[in-house]
Amino acid sequence: MPDEEENKAGVPETMRAIRLHAPGTVAALGFDRIEIPRVGAGQALVRVHAAAITRDELEWPVDRLPAIPSYELSGTIAALAPEVSELAVGDSVWSLTGFDRDGAAAEYTLVPVPFLAPKPSTLGHVESAAIPLAGLTAWQRLFEHGRLREGERVLIHGAAGGVGQFATQLARWRGAYVIGTSSGAAEDVLALGANEAVDRAAVRFEEAVAAVDLVFDTVGGEVLARSPRLLREGTRIVSVAEEPPATVSERVEASYFVVEPSRDQLLELARLVDAGTVRPLVDSVFPLAEARAAFERVRTPGKRGKVVLQVGDDEAEARGEPDVR
Repeated sequence: MPDEEENKAGVPETMRAIRLHAPGTVAALGFDRIEIPRVGAGQALVRVHAAAITRDELEWPVDRLPAIPSYELSGTIAALAPEVSELAVGDSVWSLTGFDRDGAAAEYTLVPVPFLAPKPSTLGHVESAAIPLAGLTAWQRLFEHGRLREGERVLIHGAAGGVGQFATQLARWRGAYVIGTSSGAAEDVLALGANEAVDRAAVRFEEAVAAVDLVFDTVGGEVLARSPRLLREGTRIVSVAEEPPATVSERVEASYFVVEPSRDQLLELARLVDAGTVRPLVDSVFPLAEARAAFERVRTPGKRGKVVLQVGDDEAEARGEPDVR
């Protein structure tokens, strides 16, 4: 929580923030005190309660250091541009922010108003922060790029991972037949709602699975390269891990993309969360000051779910969310 005396508007002059001072290394993360940014046109100042982190994000901001990491958050509106009417100070919101600006690993962050939506009412801030990046990635890949329809067969690689867990739940909600692959997490895949689970460490998935209409890849490498064997000509493969090889796109529709913020899709995800259709999995929670340990954890093989920084007050204890480590 901010420890500066608050000004008349209820917002302090400075805040604590995690900042990356050199690209790609956990050791270059600093716990700094900096000025709180001023609200500009079309923006909201959000008091961050929780911010989730992603494994590779310390390599992204190479041309604007020092930079604040984390691009998915849950918090409350602290201040708004005068022309904004669709939100109010005190509203509980969540967001995937833009990747071209400072992120949310701080006590406060600026977010364009079109990127904000009311957070799920049934979740606390910690669990809510674990959804936007992976949830929007799964939604856009499955439904916009993959054009998944009811009754189709979809193969999801990494079905128990950060993005895969949401892809599995959303594909079942859409009415698809879901086959999920993993490395030793078949029970987790079935628990997420998959119709079939394949352990890639035990069998060759292309010999264990019948033809599918869509491959949703979160693994890349050899797994991605072998996947077209399960696709008939004219079907689809989408990857969030890497660009599919050129030989793949010669016979099937192949695509790779970077997720984009979307208020409308966050509203849909919140509705599904509140209905009990979609649930996040939180691996661990760290205080903001322990961001280095959090980024070490996010790089650890075998973790399940998102790593989250808890920044401000939250109702975590009352809702039974994971203890802060």
